[in-house]
Amino acid sequence: MTAQHTASRFEAELYCPAKSDGDSSWTFLLVPKKVSDTLPRRGRSTVKGAINSQSFQATLEPDGQLSHWLKVSSELQEAAGAAVGDMVTVELSPVDEEPEPEVPADLKEALADAPDARRIWDSTTSIARLDWIHWVVSAKQLKTREKRIRDACDMLAAGKKRVCCFDPSGYYSKAFRAPKPAYQQDG
Repeated sequence: MTAQHTASRFEAELYCPAKSDGDSSWTFLLVPKKVSDTLPRRGRSTVKGAINSQSFQATLEPDGQLSHWLKVSSELQEAAGAAVGDMVTVELSPVDEEPEPEVPADLKEALADAPDARRIWDSTTSIARLDWIHWVVSAKQLKTREKRIRDACDMLAAGKKRVCCFDPSGYYSKAFRAPKPAYQQDG
C-alpha cells in the first residue's frame, strides 16, 4: 500500500540563475527545509503540484543543504503568470510512485554493451536507477562522466544494485547546490 502524502503549501520567490549556461529560459525557486523534510528522500524527488494554481509534475533537485530546489521552465512560469522576482504560491506533494527516469544516451549505450550490468539495472527500482543516473550526470567533466559510466557498468555487473560512495543529497560530499540567484539592480 502506498503512503498518502498531504500537499505542502508555501510562498517562494522566483530567481533567475546567475549562471545559466546560455539558457535564460528558466527560473528557479528554493523549497523551504520544513517542506523538504516531508518528502520521502533527500535526493532527487519527483513531485506533483502547482505554482499559482498552474499544475505541474517535476523532479526536485537536492540543494546540498538537506533541502531541494525546483527548476521552473519558461512555459510553467508564463502559465503561472509569474516573472523573476515575483513571490509565487507553491503546492507540492510527492508522486505516488517515482516515474521511470530517462536514461542518458551514453549510459543507455554502455548498458546495451554490458548484458550483465543491464540485467542488474533492470532488476533495480526506479529510485535506484535515478541515483545511478544522478551520479553519472553530476560529473562536471566529460572524462569523469565517462569513468563513472564504466564504473557503473562494472558495479552493476558485479551485482551492486545501488551506487556506492554517493550521497544523493549532496550534504556530506557537497556535490550539489541550488543555483546562485542573479540579483537585479534597481534601475
